[in-house]
Amino acid sequence: MKGISILGSTGSIGEQTLAIVRLHPGRFRVVALAAGSNLEVVERQIREFSPSMVSVGDAEMAARLNRALADLPAKPWIGHSIEGLRVAATAPEAELVVVGLPGSTGLLPTFSAVQAGKDIALATKEVLVMAGALFMETVAQTGVNLLPVDSEQSAIFQALQGNGAADIRRIILTASGGPFRDMPVADMNRVTRAQALDHPRWKMGPKVTIDSATLMNKGFEVIEARWLFDVPASRIEVVIHPQSIVHSMVEFNDGSILAQLGATDMRIPISYALAYPERVDSGAPSVSFPRLATLNFQEPDYDKFPLLRAAQQVLESGGTAECITLNAADEVAVELFLADRIPFRQIPRIVIESLDRIPPRTCSTLDDVVAFHEEVVRQVRAAWA
Repeated sequence: MKGISILGSTGSIGEQTLAIVRLHPGRFRVVALAAGSNLEVVERQIREFSPSMVSVGDAEMAARLNRALADLPAKPWIGHSIEGLRVAATAPEAELVVVGLPGSTGLLPTFSAVQAGKDIALATKEVLVMAGALFMETVAQTGVNLLPVDSEQSAIFQALQGNGAADIRRIILTASGGPFRDMPVADMNRVTRAQALDHPRWKMGPKVTIDSATLMNKGFEVIEARWLFDVPASRIEVVIHPQSIVHSMVEFNDGSILAQLGATDMRIPISYALAYPERVDSGAPSVSFPRLATLNFQEPDYDKFPLLRAAQQVLESGGTAECITLNAADEVAVELFLADRIPFRQIPRIVIESLDRIPPRTCSTLDDVVAFHEEVVRQVRAAWA
C-alpha cells in the first residue's frame, strides 16, 4: 500500500483525499495528518485512519488532542506548529505528501518533503507563486514526482502526457468567474462576506474562495502554470467558463487542442495524483452532456478583476520578489476582509498599492523568500490593519 501524509487534513482537499482513501482501503494508507485548529475533525480522522504521526496548530491544541485520545491503546505521535508540519511532511513511511495547506503555510513543509525524497501532490499554489524557480530546481535535483492537484493544473498535466513543453503553443486556463462574474462593477462596492464565500461551483476553504471571487486565485494559477510546465507568461491565457466542465486546455504547435473535461469535483484530480500513473475510481459522478446543452467561454473582465491582470504583469516582469509581494499582500487583505475590517473592493487596492510601494529584494534562497514574505506581511499590516 502507498503511504500518504496529508497536510491540511481537515480542509476541503484533505477531507476529499480521505474520501478517496476510504474507497481504496487496500491501496492507500494514511501515515501522517497535519491540521490546524479543528480538533474535533482531526480526532475523528485519527480514530478512523490510525496515522502514526499527527500535527496541529499549537502546543495547547496538541495537549488537548492528546487528552482526547487517552482511550486509544496506541496513540500517534502528536506535534504542533511548523516543526510538527515538517515531521508530518517527512514521515518515513510516507511515499506521497498531499499538500492542501492554506496560503504561505505550505512553503517550508513542502520543501522539507521534497528534500526528504517524497512525491508531492500539490494543491497549495502559493509554494510556486512564492518560490517557483527555487522549488522546481529542488524538485529536479531530488527527482521526486510533482503531481498538481488543482483541477486546472491537473487538466494540463493530463493533456501533456506524451507531449513536452516544446510542443506547446499555449496553455488555456479556465475559470468559472466566481460569484461576481455577472455583477456590475458598481454593485461590488456592497459585496458582503457571505456573498464572497458563496462560490457557485466549488466547495473550498475561505482563503481560496475569496481569491476565486477576486480572480486572484486564477492569477496565482497563471504563475503556477509557468513553473509547473516551463511555459512563459506570454503563452498562458485565461478564459471564463461558467459551467466548469472543461478544466483547462493545451493547444499544441500543430493547432490541436486537448482539453480535460469532467464533473465539478475535486476528487477527480486528487485521485489522479494519488494513483498516478494509474487511474482509480474517484467517486465523482459522470457528466451528462445532453443535460449541459451548452458550454460557454468569454474573456475575463480585467476592470472588474484587476488582480488577474496584476498577477500576469508580475509574472511577465520575471521578479520573484514581486510574486512574493503579490502573495503576502493578498494574504493580509483577505484576512482583513474575512474579519469584516475592509470592504471587498479594498482587496485589490491593497495588493496593487503594495506592489507599487514595497521595493523588491533579491531572493535567491528559501531563507530569503521567507524573510521577505514576513517583511511584506509586516508592512502591509502596518499600513492597513
